[in-house]
Amino acid sequence: MNQSPWAPPFGQEPHRYKNISLKIVVLTWAVSYVIALLVSSAVLVLTDNVDLVAGKEPKWFLGVSALALWAPFMVGLFIVSKKFGSQNFVRDYFLSFRTVDIWGVPIGVFSQLVLVGLVTWPFRLAFPEKFAPDSVAKRAQDLFDNATGPWLVVLIVVVVFGAPFVEELVYRGFIQAGLNNHFNGRVALILTAVWFAGVHLQLVELPGLLAFALVLGYLFHRTKRLGMSVIAHVAFNATGILLVALL
Repeated sequence: MNQSPWAPPFGQEPHRYKNISLKIVVLTWAVSYVIALLVSSAVLVLTDNVDLVAGKEPKWFLGVSALALWAPFMVGLFIVSKKFGSQNFVRDYFLSFRTVDIWGVPIGVFSQLVLVGLVTWPFRLAFPEKFAPDSVAKRAQDLFDNATGPWLVVLIVVVVFGAPFVEELVYRGFIQAGLNNHFNGRVALILTAVWFAGVHLQLVELPGLLAFALVLGYLFHRTKRLGMSVIAHVAFNATGILLVALL
């Protein structure tokens, strides 16, 4: 029998050697998030940038704040893998890629160009000022406008490649997989999607982010790997940056 192209073999991949408890999942995320906030705040204080205005941040802030956010989470994942997992980071967080994962590109592009608009449309009708297209795209536009010269390379590295990789590790490979050990797979998918969308703290982006998070969660649920969801996330973010660059 031929192997399914989706996962090797489909639906029967080995899980972590040890199931990670719900308490560990929640505590690791919470501690990592608090440390990230404290580090970011310390950087702002030390550089005399406490009163930053959104969209007017120093050009170096994007890269530094990304590192401040990602480092605690990556350290947390490594510690959990060593103490509660198999001590194999790739296995514990389902970090593998296959040729079929290239389907993530059209999925990500479609989600950015069509899905986000569709799910935001009812809110735009009900709250036209709050959910105007310019408001929905404001954060991406501010990031792009603030990235000139070599800082545009930093923007692309952080937003297009770094953020999708780290976020898929944390939210699908760690949180969704961890919740899946304690809840029905669909419940774990939905809870993770709400968690992911909510942590971005942007009400105007919430419908689109939630819809896309459900797509990412389904890709992970379906393949039992992070490959396709990472590539879809990269394509989604890259399309968003390209849109604000061209429009």
